[in-house]
Amino acid sequence: MAMWTSYVSSNSPSGFAEDAVEISVVLPCLNERETVATCVAKAIRSLQSARISGEVIVADNGSTDGSVELAEFAGAKVVRVEQRGYGNALRGGIQAAIGTYVLMADSDDSYDLDDIRRFLEQLRSGSDLVMGNRFLGGIRPGAMPVLHRYLGNPALTAIGRLFFRSPCQDFHCGMRAFRKDSFLQMDLRSTGMEFASEMVVKASLLGMKVTEVPTTLSPDGRSHPPHLRTWRDGWRHLRFLLMYSPRWLFLYPGFLMIFAGLAGAAWLLPGTRVVHGVGFDVHTLLYAFVAVLLGFQLVSFAAFTKVFAISEGLLPPDPRLNRLFRWVTLETGLVIGGILVILGIAGSFLAISDWASSSFGALEPVRMLRIVMPSVFALTLGVEVIFSSFFLSILGLGQR
Repeated sequence: MAMWTSYVSSNSPSGFAEDAVEISVVLPCLNERETVATCVAKAIRSLQSARISGEVIVADNGSTDGSVELAEFAGAKVVRVEQRGYGNALRGGIQAAIGTYVLMADSDDSYDLDDIRRFLEQLRSGSDLVMGNRFLGGIRPGAMPVLHRYLGNPALTAIGRLFFRSPCQDFHCGMRAFRKDSFLQMDLRSTGMEFASEMVVKASLLGMKVTEVPTTLSPDGRSHPPHLRTWRDGWRHLRFLLMYSPRWLFLYPGFLMIFAGLAGAAWLLPGTRVVHGVGFDVHTLLYAFVAVLLGFQLVSFAAFTKVFAISEGLLPPDPRLNRLFRWVTLETGLVIGGILVILGIAGSFLAISDWASSSFGALEPVRMLRIVMPSVFALTLGVEVIFSSFFLSILGLGQR
């Protein structure tokens, strides 16, 4: 059977055409013969009982165990997706969907597909993305590993809420629904498990209306291990959250290093400091200067990444960036960098002059280092500012 809807087609007794489909249920599948037909049947029954015009799509990602035939026999439209990956499978299924709304859920029989009506009600009320919340709906014994329940999901959800100001309290629920036009606006790029995180992140960054409904998680009905790999996929989700937030990955750590380094340099430059019998001298001062240089590089990376990500469509346009470019120009960077270089050269000449006054003989190392280190620091930072300004200006051509 190629297609099923509660009001199937123009030749059905009800007379509804395919373009009347309100919601498409998309189930990704990879060798799920034990559960895929059950999930299709439950989705169909849920749509029928709620009298919702819908279709059920199984996005098959290369099954070799007969899952495709079972899904088709149960009444699903099967879309074959050659590119492997959870995100690829879902993207293929969603692209084939003809409904105004799309609901996605795993095909392992772990989610309660009777909840479709709850999700649809939120979409009808104006939500762009409706997330299931397993912690509110209930997690049955054995449905989620202890490590996922008490560490992985809460930690990654907390990071996502902090980085992107997302209202979601269950970032990784596999059952969620969304407007198809909102999904297209998200322009998701991920191919693997992090597809789920990218959806929430993009919706939050684009200012879409995101809501949650309780949903129940049950132990899946498969006899083989799940496709999810705890540490590998957990790291992929964390890596994705970091890469999509230049502020937290580069900017904030960079500013912290700059302020700590400057404070340490200002404290140690006049002379040796002793705290509870421990002396801090030029050796610590060197670390302070290096911290400032590294901090500046991180802040530069934040700017480079932000501009590049917007140019490539990975992040939505940021009006604050355009306002920043009014002040942070190539000329501004050249002036600041030039001043730093001049100060570094002046300090270097001062050190040479001091050395000449002793007939280029032996010098007192600690005193001389307090002149040389700031000079080298200013020279290095000045050159970095100049070339970073050129690079940022090149990246910003598209933004302007």
